Amino acid sequence: MKKLLWCLLFLTASYASHAQLDSLAAEINDTRYFEDQFYLGMFYNALTNQPGETGQSKLSYGFQGGFIKDLPVNKRRSFGFGLGIGMAYQSINNDLRARQLSTGLIVYNQVAPGLSYRRNTLSFASVEIPLEIRWRASTAVKYKFWRIYGGVKLNYNLGARSTFVTSDTKESFSNDDVNDLMYGTYLSFGYNTWNFYLYYQLNPLFKDNVFTGEGEEIASRSLNLGLIFYIL
Repeated sequence: MKKLLWCLLFLTASYASHAQLDSLAAEINDTRYFEDQFYLGMFYNALTNQPGETGQSKLSYGFQGGFIKDLPVNKRRSFGFGLGIGMAYQSINNDLRARQLSTGLIVYNQVAPGLSYRRNTLSFASVEIPLEIRWRASTAVKYKFWRIYGGVKLNYNLGARSTFVTSDTKESFSNDDVNDLMYGTYLSFGYNTWNFYLYYQLNPLFKDNVFTGEGEEIASRSLNLGLIFYIL
């Protein structure tokens, strides 16, 4: 799986590099160019503010993709804003197990020490709306340049699912305790095609008044570290 993901990233980066070159070359005489961009990203998902001794297990990851409209504000068009829309998917592996009782109530407890299991995940898809401040060293004919983009992002949860799998059983159910609206701040920076991506969620992953079996409120937040590619 990891080899496949890295192959996809390499192909995406190669395509993005050629697409960026072709697009900017076609704008040689255009001093009013825009950097309207499609974006694709892959990131590692770490959780902060975990309750008690809860930790993460195995790989937690996410993907994102979408389109950002460029809104330059200066004559050189090196500074401006960006407003976009996209989709994201996250899969979080940790040892805080969610179980749904027959009453519909969801309870949370750390996986018992010594219990063998394959995975314990919380996964969800969301619609995302990024709003960012943009700086870049590009011109209408300069296709290799430094960029720094930073801003805020809103994510609307389309549905979350908790899954617990052992060698004998699989439990999976829709988890309505996950926040419908999540927001955070992010920064992307890099040269040419390859850009680093950092995101920190400002509000909790779960809704208010969601507690573990020990009575501790679950106030976990996502911290994403990864790569993002911009395609003109």
